[in-house]
Amino acid sequence: MIFNAIIKNKMNKIKKNITNLKSKFSISVILIVLLISSVYIFNFITNKQDALSVVRANKYNVEVFKTASCECCTGYVLFLEEKKFNVKKTNMTSLDSIKKKYNIPTDMQSCHTSVVGKYFIEGHVPIEAINKLLKEQPNIDGIALRGMPIGTPGMPGNKKAPYVVYQIIDGKYSVFMTI
Repeated sequence: MIFNAIIKNKMNKIKKNITNLKSKFSISVILIVLLISSVYIFNFITNKQDALSVVRANKYNVEVFKTASCECCTGYVLFLEEKKFNVKKTNMTSLDSIKKKYNIPTDMQSCHTSVVGKYFIEGHVPIEAINKLLKEQPNIDGIALRGMPIGTPGMPGNKKAPYVVYQIIDGKYSVFMTI
């Protein structure tokens, strides 16, 4: 009987220890998950802020080639000015010479062409793509957003689908990024 009581007492202590270990293990797992989540969230926020701060940190000069009567081009100029670019507007009767000078493929052409540094920016390209271009300084001629998608800078309405921005090198294009 005494032997049974001792064994029962030991078994109870072992069960308590196992329960305490399970509890400590659970708490450790939760803390590790929270730590990893915090690192990912911080990393995401930091990268987003870095991407948005490119233009804020530097005042870039941009020349926008457009026709005088185009309302959405005027909207795009205002967008660039709001993002702290120094904008020079150049009105033209035809943009063919600019499109040809920068070797912009016909199916990538839009209603205006902007030039910043050594790059052209064709169409209503969102700030995320411009910032990526200026931050990374890739070995390309420029970037383009095909057509005049609704909800892009200078265009009315709300975004309906992802925007595919293309990079152009020697008149050939491939995806630069999707926003």
